[in-house]
Amino acid sequence: MTSPSELTPITAVTAADPYPWYADLVRNRPFGWDDGLRMWVAASAEAVTAVLGEPGLRVRPPAEPVPAGIAGTPAGDVFGHLVRMTDGPVQQRHKRAVRAALGHPRTEEITALAAERTSRALKHSGPPPLRDLMFSVPARVVAALCGLDDEAADEAGRLIADFVQCIPASATPEQQAAAARAAAVLQGLLTPYLDEHGTGVLGELVRAARRDGSPATAHEGVAPLLANGVGLLSQTYDATAGLIGNMLVALATGVAEAPREPGRWRAFAREVARFDAPVQNTRRFAAAPVTVAGAAVPEGAAVLVVLAAANRDPAANAEPDEFHADRSDAAIFTFGAATHRCPGEEVAVAIAAAVVAELLAQGFDPASLRRPVSYLPLANARIPVL
Repeated sequence: MTSPSELTPITAVTAADPYPWYADLVRNRPFGWDDGLRMWVAASAEAVTAVLGEPGLRVRPPAEPVPAGIAGTPAGDVFGHLVRMTDGPVQQRHKRAVRAALGHPRTEEITALAAERTSRALKHSGPPPLRDLMFSVPARVVAALCGLDDEAADEAGRLIADFVQCIPASATPEQQAAAARAAAVLQGLLTPYLDEHGTGVLGELVRAARRDGSPATAHEGVAPLLANGVGLLSQTYDATAGLIGNMLVALATGVAEAPREPGRWRAFAREVARFDAPVQNTRRFAAAPVTVAGAAVPEGAAVLVVLAAANRDPAANAEPDEFHADRSDAAIFTFGAATHRCPGEEVAVAIAAAVVAELLAQGFDPASLRRPVSYLPLANARIPVL
């Protein structure tokens, strides 16, 4: 186990308790250069807010908008259109359409669908399939919300596991090849549902794009919509898995108690997203020289944005190291900010809340989880192995 003194902003993601180390980072190095990582690190709420709101800092290196290993493949085609991986006016137009489409399903519909899919996954003997509940069920729920039938939703849930492997910078050639194959099949799977007369989220995505003046029939109009249809599934995969897992860990360790009222589960999920963020950090790249927190960041430099540290900054949240499920007006950086704030925040929270609530309603005791908890070896997502 890594000792606190040996942590870095990357290894902290999988540490048993990185939060005292993050607190020290916020107090003593809120924004600065990390010689070991060869990048700038933003940790305080003020610094993180400044970085995420700085237009000169982009989500991708300007010289490599698409990872070289997937450029020219179906995975690269999808990646290059994702609103989470692009910047500028076109990105904002597509994001407005994505946000409008995700606002179409009612919270009650999402909750009921997630509870039903969770119940279906639990209909077998033996211990509950926690990995399936964390990863596959949320993906299948989003696929169903997109309008896919059960068989297609199940297939999409399997394929997206391969596609998301191309997103980390550490992706191997084998993972990138698998992602390219999955992207091609996913595009074919989703295309029939990308219909302005459709009743699901994909149909609403087409209608929202047309209302905003985007072409939604020519190839140049369909490609970004199709890519962001895949993006709805990929964005759900790791982040929602981490949120579900960290909710269960909070219950298992006694950090938090299960809500007594069913309607309080979403507030519980939001506080877990702040307290033990499923997405601990993200990155930005300087497209031009910028100044952040009084420091000159040169063009081409990378910035690691430690969202989990900012969540625990006392300047942003009172009693940041205490779990308060009834916390009001919490500053939650987990879902990003400014032009790249996650448009699926409410959907992810509703799904995670419903999955955990249904799991406990069917008799699962979080205290039975194996401890100490370990985490998947990822550089930015905190996902427990349960």
